[in-house]
Amino acid sequence: MLKRALISVSDKTGIVDFAKALVEQNVEIISTGGTKKVLDAAGINTVAIDEVTGFPEMMDGRVKTLHPLIHGALLARRDLPSHVQAMADHGILPIDLIVVNLYPFKETLMAGKDHETIIENIDIGGPSMLRSAAKNHASVAVVVDPADYAQVLAEVTTTGDTTLAFRQQLAAKAFRHTAAYDALIAEYLTNKFPDTDAPEQLTLSYNLKQGLRYGENPQQAANFYERAIPTNYSIAASKQLHGKELSFNNIRDADAAITIARDFTDQPTVVALKHMNPCGIGQATDIETAWDYAFEADPVSIFGGIIVLNRTVDAATATKMKAIFLEIIIAPAFSTEALEILTKKKNLRLLTVDFSAISASKQEMAYTGVLGGILAQDQDVVSEDASSWTVTSKAQPTAEQMNALNFAWRAVKFVKSNGIIVTNEHQTLGVGAGQTNRVGSVKIALNQAAGKLADAVLASDAFFPFADNIEEIAKAGVKAIIQPGGSIRDDEVIEACDRFGIAMVLTGVRHFRH
Repeated sequence: MLKRALISVSDKTGIVDFAKALVEQNVEIISTGGTKKVLDAAGINTVAIDEVTGFPEMMDGRVKTLHPLIHGALLARRDLPSHVQAMADHGILPIDLIVVNLYPFKETLMAGKDHETIIENIDIGGPSMLRSAAKNHASVAVVVDPADYAQVLAEVTTTGDTTLAFRQQLAAKAFRHTAAYDALIAEYLTNKFPDTDAPEQLTLSYNLKQGLRYGENPQQAANFYERAIPTNYSIAASKQLHGKELSFNNIRDADAAITIARDFTDQPTVVALKHMNPCGIGQATDIETAWDYAFEADPVSIFGGIIVLNRTVDAATATKMKAIFLEIIIAPAFSTEALEILTKKKNLRLLTVDFSAISASKQEMAYTGVLGGILAQDQDVVSEDASSWTVTSKAQPTAEQMNALNFAWRAVKFVKSNGIIVTNEHQTLGVGAGQTNRVGSVKIALNQAAGKLADAVLASDAFFPFADNIEEIAKAGVKAIIQPGGSIRDDEVIEACDRFGIAMVLTGVRHFRH
């Protein structure tokens, strides 16, 4: 039977009503500090923790529950006579339920407090009690979440105790809670006091944001988790204004789209994306014209696509977007008129993200799951400096071509390898993505750009291994190429450019995207 409970919570949500209901079931309440003050003020009889331990709270509350009369009461196995005898010998009364949530470490961190304040909000006694109670879940119920109060009361009211099955679930939840709490502390201290080597253990903390209907395919179960400390410029932190719930594939595509848009902030820009690859990027002096360029880049592939605009969506642009089927439109904001236009399409998803937080988002590590492990790397956010590029051909690019090459080089970074992109200085014209050889990607990009190659340039995410790529490019009439260089056949590739009068720019930086 549940006779004795310990309550010590930083989140006071629902705690008064919960404690009152326990008292009505003749449960004795032990409490600490601020929780006891709240319960006492509500007229609920409580026993102070120092009345149990016979030892005062000390060191500004750092030491109050770390005592054998508390942990013995939580850890003692009721089914072992030796444990029962030890309790009797030392005057330990069992505790059957603890309700504990921890110092607000996450909230303190997010508030930008100083290091000393952050350290003081690392809870020690709370996790210790939770772990003790969770280990002994055969006898003790451990509650960390106000959402579980109702079921506790339902079971206690019905049977006088909690069921083993429920205690098992609560124990697992308690260990998840303390593990996530410690992971956040470990992340903070690792970042605050970095080692020169990679941490020997990777501890990450994510919170469930939403369950998904399925994953990439209907036969795959999936969920969406968000970092414990949110990344403000992210799909996880976006605000959905309209439309159906996002799917697994929507989330991945939307993430890829905002990652591309992040590198195009200097001018009004529109990114159109399909299946993790850009199918159109347009830049202009206003967002409507940028949309026109992105749409014209590939009016076929954009159908059913993901659109990111880096400026507020106005009525004129909204009217044009409404005319075709799109899955998602993402922007920093939508005008009232634009929302009125776009919300007439009931399934169209409209999202806003915080474009002012772009810089901070680039600091986040990128993780990729593999069977049995996880890969961690920095994001590919190298700052490109055109002054460090080298023109290796006899032909020199014109000023217009250099502008186009700059645009193309930023865009090709987001094309799946082998990646080739054809652009002018304000829009993509052809994209060759994910082919098993570079000639294949070249042919696809040039074929898509056919008829629009008069002022076009071409970018390759990695070096050209053979001069046959240049021959294909020359046939199409492209007169300027940008690529990293670094092949053992660079000389052959450059010689081919000279033969065809093509300007070749080498960046020295590779942008594989697998």
